[in-house]
Amino acid sequence: MPFIVMALGSFKDVQYAQVDPLFWIPTEPVLKNYVHIFTDGIFLRWIFNSIVITIVPVGSQMLFCAVLGYIFAKKQFPGREVIFWIFMAVIMIPQQLLIIPKYIMFADFGWINTYWSLIVPELWGIMGVFLVRQFLQNIPDDLEEAARMDGASDIQVFFRVILPLSIPVVATVGTFSFISNWNDLFQPLIYMTKEEMFPVTVGLASLLGKEGNFGIEMAGSTISFIPTFLIFLFFQRYFTEGIQMSGLK
Repeated sequence: MPFIVMALGSFKDVQYAQVDPLFWIPTEPVLKNYVHIFTDGIFLRWIFNSIVITIVPVGSQMLFCAVLGYIFAKKQFPGREVIFWIFMAVIMIPQQLLIIPKYIMFADFGWINTYWSLIVPELWGIMGVFLVRQFLQNIPDDLEEAARMDGASDIQVFFRVILPLSIPVVATVGTFSFISNWNDLFQPLIYMTKEEMFPVTVGLASLLGKEGNFGIEMAGSTISFIPTFLIFLFFQRYFTEGIQMSGLK
């Protein structure tokens, strides 16, 4: 119902939400809100910013989490379990607790109002490593041993045997990463103070005060929702399989 209200409200020529409970049903649908969105350069810049801070972490997390998950699942080395559970313990630390020291550090680096403050911390994800590790523990070691008997190196085993079998969980990691980074409001709100550097989430939060138009805000929200909906729809089969095989039921 909230999504229906959002989509239908985007076709209304109305300044503010009305008291009428059926205010969101457009009696005379208009496209002027979408025309305004796509002709407003600042909104297109917000979309571009969101694409940049989302696509780069998605690609890097899919690769790094696959590699690290493979190492923790199939390789033996001193301190493996200790290091892995230290990683897991980090998940329990709320990101709000670290936001002030991270801001001070990024300010020293000159990363405030730059893409680096949002991209670099998201280049890999601990939860993604956990998912891949759990998934690969269900893959028999005989496949890896057979490849080594044929003379395959570690890199060849990973890219020709392990990675093709890991497509469901890697797609799951990518889906989680995309949705998390695209919809993130908290961190961009802290690190981005210039309007031209806002991602679409922060831009939408400021849109109603800037435009004073309910219909335009609903149009922007609808456009922002479409990428996450399409990503989940496209990867739904892999997403479900990856979650089941990693043991998170």
